[in-house]
Amino acid sequence: MGITVQKLTYYPVKGCAGTDVESARVGETGLEHDRTFMVVDAADGTFRSQRALPAMAAIRPETVDGGVALRLSAGGVESVVLEVDPDGERRPVSMFGRDIGEGADQGDAAAEWFSEVLGAKSRLVRVPSGFDRDGWGETPGKVAFADAHAVLVASQASLDGLNARIAQRSAERGSGQGAERGAGPGAAPVPMDRFRANIVLDGCSEPHAEDEMRRLEIGTVRLAYAVRAMRCSVPMVDQLTGLRAGPEPIRTLATYRREPEYENKVSFGMKAAVVQHGTLAVGDPVLATWASGAAA
Repeated sequence: MGITVQKLTYYPVKGCAGTDVESARVGETGLEHDRTFMVVDAADGTFRSQRALPAMAAIRPETVDGGVALRLSAGGVESVVLEVDPDGERRPVSMFGRDIGEGADQGDAAAEWFSEVLGAKSRLVRVPSGFDRDGWGETPGKVAFADAHAVLVASQASLDGLNARIAQRSAERGSGQGAERGAGPGAAPVPMDRFRANIVLDGCSEPHAEDEMRRLEIGTVRLAYAVRAMRCSVPMVDQLTGLRAGPEPIRTLATYRREPEYENKVSFGMKAAVVQHGTLAVGDPVLATWASGAAA
């Protein structure tokens, strides 16, 4: 059958819920509308993240009329539709302690809505015209408000392999072996949404095959490998409820996916740069060129 696209998702507001689509245009900084907006601290412009505010996962942004407006929804708070202002007042913004340029402020209504939902004074900013930010890695590429790369790719085989390991730990705990090994309580399988991938692949023969892909041709889009995706605490957040539900999957990933060259963080999935713009769709075949140089 070969490798195909199983799922496509873009995340209009960094850190908030994603939107699944059947097809997407892909530009220099990834899927159209992906991480176009970002919530920042009202005082200093530092980005807000599920790392500190897991409730962000339960905020449902929706682009309206091709992106001219943005609908925001969250449980217990009245939804709001905002007219997008690509030329809003420029506001310096930063991620991980580094300035990344300026965002276009989206006004007081957006700020008040996010401040109420998150319980912290916030502003909403959009990628402004002329925004130019470099990624990093084997193929750096360009990036909008994603952490550092245009596209995050993961495979169903990787998730299946992880969940098999989680199940094994649970079984060992049940038989008494887990207690001896300090495994702690068992856990249910985790869904793919914990990893907030843009492209999910089906048909990979082995878990983490995406680590070895150096070029991907999908539809008319061409992607190039940048780096393995290092994971923080976000995969421990239930993406439907916005509640922290750890320690899985990080606990199990730590048993076999530590990356010594990246401060011993754990990895899942890979990040890629866009080297040719185009369109792709669910079901598209994926032609991968591997680190060995072979294509399949």
